[in-house]
This record gives sequence, C-alpha cells and structure tokens, in this order.
Amino acid sequence: MNNVLELAGVTVRRGRSTLLDSVDWTVGEGDRWVILGANGAGKTTLVQLCSAHLHPTSGRAAILGETLGAVDVFELRPRIGYTSAAVAERIPRDELVRDVVVSAAYGIVGRWREQYENLDHQRAHDLLVEVGAQKLVDRTFGTLSEGERKRVQIARALMADPELLILDEPAAGLDLGGREDLVSTMSVLATDSHAPAIVLVSHHVEEVPPGFTHVLMLRAGTVVAAGPLEETMTAENLSTTFGMSLQLNVEDGRYAARRRAGRRLG
Repeated sequence: MNNVLELAGVTVRRGRSTLLDSVDWTVGEGDRWVILGANGAGKTTLVQLCSAHLHPTSGRAAILGETLGAVDVFELRPRIGYTSAAVAERIPRDELVRDVVVSAAYGIVGRWREQYENLDHQRAHDLLVEVGAQKLVDRTFGTLSEGERKRVQIARALMADPELLILDEPAAGLDLGGREDLVSTMSVLATDSHAPAIVLVSHHVEEVPPGFTHVLMLRAGTVVAAGPLEETMTAENLSTTFGMSLQLNVEDGRYAARRRAGRRLG
C-alpha cells in the first residue's frame, strides 16, 4: 500500500509563532483519519498543508508521492478533494446544485462557458445520490440549508475522483439533526472500499463517523497521539489534547466525551 501523505519533522512558523512543531504523520491509501484538537491546536494549518495550500517552514511534506517545494501545486491540487468554509464561501449562491458539483470536473467554482460531457453530468448526479442530495439538483446553492450545503460540497469534492479527500470541520454550524445526517453520510463514504483516503477535521468526538480507522490529536501545534482509533481514542489522550479531565464513552461505534469534576489540566 502506498502512502498518500507523509510528513516528517514538519514545522510551520509565522513570525514568532510556531503553528506546527515537528509533526510526523503518515496516511495510507485506505485510511480514514480524524484530526481532533481545540481551537488554535494547528488543525487548519495542517489541512492547508495537506491540501497543498501551504508549505512547511522546515521538514518534509509529501502528498500523493510528490514533495512540496519540488512539485507544481496547481497540478497536485486537482488530485485532492477539499471542503472547507472558505471553499463554500466562493460558491455562487445563484448556482444550481448540479452545476456546483459538475464544475469541479474542471476544478473551477462557478460555471461560465465550459462544456461538459454526458459522463460528467451522470457522475455529478450519481455523487449527489451517494450523499443523499439527489432531490436538490434543481435548487440553487443559496436556498439550501446548512446541512444540505455540506452534502453538496462533499459531492463536489468527489467529482474529480480524488486520491485524497479532506473534510475540514464539515459539521460546523449544524444542528443536532443536521450533524447526525452528515455523520451517517460520512460513515457510508468511509466504508466504501472505492472511496479515497479521507482526513476529517473536527473539534468533537461526537462527530467521528463509524468506519473511521485512525485518529490524530493535536495540542498547540504538536502531536499528542496518533494511531488506530480504537487504541488511541482514550480518555487520557483526550484530556491531554483538550487540557481538561475528560471521560469518554463509546456506544455502537460512536464516541461521546464530557468533563469530569475537578480541576483543569495544565
């Protein structure tokens, strides 16, 4: 099995601030990783690097067999499916959902005069079916609920048949029902043997879908723990990651965490 991500001693600095500090991390082809950490832990910096939108200050970062700094990132990025709040903001609100998805075949946002083949339109439709958004094809993006937009964005990220899929806080801003619907969608995707390697970023263990295989925990730009989910997702590691004493419960493949009575960890 080839690795889709290989980070070795990766450090990212901005001025006097160290955003990531000597991160070592490897993601294999069939892996489904979740990245957990509090605000400011370095999650966004890490996914910007893994989506080829940021270069490390030091260390080696290889994405899909290509080393950042020695590859044209504009050729590398189309091989990566990426959803984030920043990407969503660029989508025209008057764009039809079918066009939001199909335009990703050219790696663009917003249709203009480009032409697509019937196979492109069929793939866009099939992906919308896969994420449970087939009834939205004739709606405009701006009329969708937040949960519906998240589903459409995932379909869009898969349009170009990426080798790596990065979902940056896809459940942010959703209510309980929307979150649960999205978790179910991501779980189906995670268990699909034809799906690419997946990296999911979250603040909350409750958002980890069944079918995910690994977890990386960050605090203040450093790796607290990384490895198989069942071994690494522990109350001790979570407590260190979030700086407070936490208890962890697992039921039917879903996680839940709450604070223990007592003092905050240092």
